Amino acid sequence: MNSYEFIGNTTGGFTADVGIILGTGLGGLVKDIDIQHKIDYKEIPHFPVSTVESHHGNLILGKISGKNAVVMQGRFHYYENYAHEEITYPLRLMKRMGVHTLIVSNACGGLNPSYRKADLMIMRDHINFHYDTPLKNFKLPASNRQIYDRSLISLAEKAALDNSISVRKGVYLSLHGPALETRAEYGMVRKFGADAVGMSTIPEATVAANIGIKTLGLSIITDMGLPDTLKPAVLAEILESAAEAEPKMTLLTRKTIEML
Repeated sequence: MNSYEFIGNTTGGFTADVGIILGTGLGGLVKDIDIQHKIDYKEIPHFPVSTVESHHGNLILGKISGKNAVVMQGRFHYYENYAHEEITYPLRLMKRMGVHTLIVSNACGGLNPSYRKADLMIMRDHINFHYDTPLKNFKLPASNRQIYDRSLISLAEKAALDNSISVRKGVYLSLHGPALETRAEYGMVRKFGADAVGMSTIPEATVAANIGIKTLGLSIITDMGLPDTLKPAVLAEILESAAEAEPKMTLLTRKTIEML
């Protein structure tokens, strides 16, 4: 039995409008979901499994803001030794389940000196420093010109304005990880035009956009990577920034979904 058949048999053929990938800072969104089914990744045939301690490994199916959603509670990273094709495998399942809109979140380091810890950033574009792509064996004509949907960006900006949520809009760059960047690397990626740097999101967003799923990327700035004032990274402080921003990120996501 393949993954799609297993999920269909388990859920009675659940279909969804929205796909959500819960990165750091969006885990609290689960409380706002009317959960109809929760499936451990380990139970799904051929499905990857999260190995990062802070990432749960559940596929959640239910309703949020009036929309049916399939939600990944836990994502996969390139540094976990997964190929891009494996990281993006769930996106192909989402497409078959009817998903037309993807919201993907992450925690990242701020590079733009005007940013502050616990800021929210809407991803307007990205730079891929994985030196790999999930489109290598792609069966459709592939393009990277517009990954993040302009209409969704406008919708998220309106949701932020209507609910008094301060947001930035910038370029996200993803490195391989899992080590945080050096002082010189922060300086390098800033010169390349990035406003924030992380270790995820780009593979999933790339595939989603190329299979016809409109994509919105949201980031939480959990620490600052300014070379001249760089301090040792303290996990407790990073998690504190994520926790401070989480209510804003959750509200922004819910209100954006409401307006779809």
